[in-house]
Amino acid sequence: MVNNWLKFTQAFLFPGICLVCGRNSGSGRDLCHACAGELPRNTSPCRCCALPLPAGPGPGTLCGACQKSAPPYTRVTAPWLYEGHVRTLHHAFKFERKLAAGRLLSELLADTIETAGEARPQLLIPVPLHPSRVRERGFNQAAELARTLSRRLDIPTDPFCMQRHKATAPQSGLNRQQRSRNIRNAFAIQGRLEVAHVALVDDVMTTGMTIEQAAKTLQRCGVGRIDAWVVARRP
Repeated sequence: MVNNWLKFTQAFLFPGICLVCGRNSGSGRDLCHACAGELPRNTSPCRCCALPLPAGPGPGTLCGACQKSAPPYTRVTAPWLYEGHVRTLHHAFKFERKLAAGRLLSELLADTIETAGEARPQLLIPVPLHPSRVRERGFNQAAELARTLSRRLDIPTDPFCMQRHKATAPQSGLNRQQRSRNIRNAFAIQGRLEVAHVALVDDVMTTGMTIEQAAKTLQRCGVGRIDAWVVARRP
């Protein structure tokens, strides 16, 4: 009840400005109800990799690839499709350095995590960028998302335990085979991980090669369960 009262007070005193349409959001969040209703939800995902599936198979369906070969992670949570307002917000966050858009996306992801009823991980690990890419961009978008998720869900995050020691080419524009070769053996763990359940955090998942390679790195370190939390999934 106290949390509800605080949220109401915040919304009254500090009404947000919708980052999509620019109007008063009518809440403490920077997204109005109309634009929130237009977000492209991932309504029928594969229960493992969150790939959008045709409507009809029902909840708990596996895509063909996951049926053929189980990925190194347990489950991907990706509540949105990478299109429409989600794509607009992500572009503003990643390429225009509008961190408010990143905070909004991570809050939307946290909403889904809170209501999912899944076992919570002991640690959040943002998928790392190579240091040269961080210098070029100025920040790691996955680390920014993980920071908000950590505060909201009260789960520690460690942005340094996994390093990207291979300066890979950007994954965008590459096909599945090229992405696989590009990202292979790109990650390493610094020190020891004394946790059994980890969630990798990233912004957008396309073929899943980056998440897969990061998960394999964690598997080699003895992590028993690896989930992935991403804002959006590309078809």
